[in-house]
Amino acid sequence: MFQLRFTTVVEAPLTVAFDVARTLGRPWGTPLEEVVSVRPSRDVHTAVVGRGRVTHSRWFTATGAGTRVDEQVDWETGLPGVLGAPVDRLVVRRRVLRAMRAHLDAYAAAAERRAQDVLQVVGAAIVDDGRVLVARRSGGPYDGLWEFPGGKVEPGESDLAALVRECAEELGVAIAPRSFVGEVLLDGVVGGGAPGSSTLRVWEARLDKGEPVAHEHAEIRWVDAGGLEDLDWIPADRPLLPAVRALLTAP
Repeated sequence: MFQLRFTTVVEAPLTVAFDVARTLGRPWGTPLEEVVSVRPSRDVHTAVVGRGRVTHSRWFTATGAGTRVDEQVDWETGLPGVLGAPVDRLVVRRRVLRAMRAHLDAYAAAAERRAQDVLQVVGAAIVDDGRVLVARRSGGPYDGLWEFPGGKVEPGESDLAALVRECAEELGVAIAPRSFVGEVLLDGVVGGGAPGSSTLRVWEARLDKGEPVAHEHAEIRWVDAGGLEDLDWIPADRPLLPAVRALLTAP
């Protein structure tokens, strides 16, 4: 038996990275049986291939640079006798390495192409002196609910460029994005795209110039860590509150 691990970072949100990986399948030439599938974070497949069994596991993690895909290939030999393990190490292992390297190159390119067709949403947790700036929506299905400032990424625009632009439009300020906070699956339709294909990606940011003014929201407010749970949040932003609270309480 041997085990191989691979890590790839693709310039695509979690949903795209997961869906493209599922579409491309695995480079084994034999259909694999699904053991685990948790979109968009993990899947595991297994099958008998030749005279052994392969188990292929993948984990998808959001990062500021895109989605990190950690893959693990476990091979259990079916060759008899004392020569089984050496043959696996010398022959099968090399074949698996070649197949996976070619597969990962094709996968990263396909995910990046697909990401260009999926409209994304970005948000800013603007932090200052132990407080974060929050905004209350005006109109629409989430009227009156609170969110982190931000908006949709335009075609050809990077996530961070969109974040800076949206904060300038909504708040009249220049911001400096810093650390990546997290990513949340958006279950609904965004910008006419397929349901569940878009995500919200949020960064910590600091004010670089100007004082925030609510140009598009009903109200903006600075809140500390203790005040986050007192607000009625839109569903997409609520899962990020623990990470934002950690930012506000960090020494």
